[in-house]
Amino acid sequence: MASTGSQDNSSTGAAAEQAWQATVMTLFPEMFPGSLGQSLAGKALEDGIWTINTVDIREFAGDKHQTVDDTPFGGGAGMVMRADVIDAALKTVVDEGSDSSKRPIVYLTPRGKPLDQARVKELAAMAGVILLCGRYEGVDDRVIEAWDMEEISLGDFVLSGGEPAALTLIDACVRLLPGVMGSENSPEDESFEEGLLEYPHYTRPRVWGGQEVPEVLLSGHHEKVRAWRQAEAEKITAERRSDLWQKYIAKDNLSSSKH
Repeated sequence: MASTGSQDNSSTGAAAEQAWQATVMTLFPEMFPGSLGQSLAGKALEDGIWTINTVDIREFAGDKHQTVDDTPFGGGAGMVMRADVIDAALKTVVDEGSDSSKRPIVYLTPRGKPLDQARVKELAAMAGVILLCGRYEGVDDRVIEAWDMEEISLGDFVLSGGEPAALTLIDACVRLLPGVMGSENSPEDESFEEGLLEYPHYTRPRVWGGQEVPEVLLSGHHEKVRAWRQAEAEKITAERRSDLWQKYIAKDNLSSSKH
């Protein structure tokens, strides 16, 4: 499945077959697992809950200089990653009828659809992902279309390459896998789960810097705490993310109209 230059951090045997699998196609395989080898994701990797292997795209270049890019037709600055090289690499990753063919191929690009928590949950529920990390001015569009790639963006900004985006997407998915987080209920109250940003958190000491923890959180009254957190989440979302707030209101109004 992986090229001869791949970095394989996967487990072996039946457990590995059931693990969530991330394959990263990149010019810089040494960047992985990177931060994913630490903390919760790192422990889950050691435990075989998920696996990662990298495919060095440069190894599929057809010349002795391992050329993976060329000048764009029509002129312009920068270089474009070649379709034939990426296609050759993908053919070693995707086997028809195997688990690899069930994983979406994602190209990480600023022009893609913004990644949100809903899509993260969908990806985490699949067999895994195959991620293409672009460099230079991007990738020849023909190979994107030929492989029916899903184009995903982390936001309205530009990175030097897709590798940091790949690390982020994988991290977001891995933390949702069963057995990774300490509490099965932890993800439920997080930002975006209900279309809202998360409410504020407090811990000891009770008074710090002249500021006290909100009294309601010390009351022991679970319903009052829940109501306070809901109100704070709504307030913060309305103040900071008008786009999310409008969607939340629309969804709430639609739900109310059905009753």
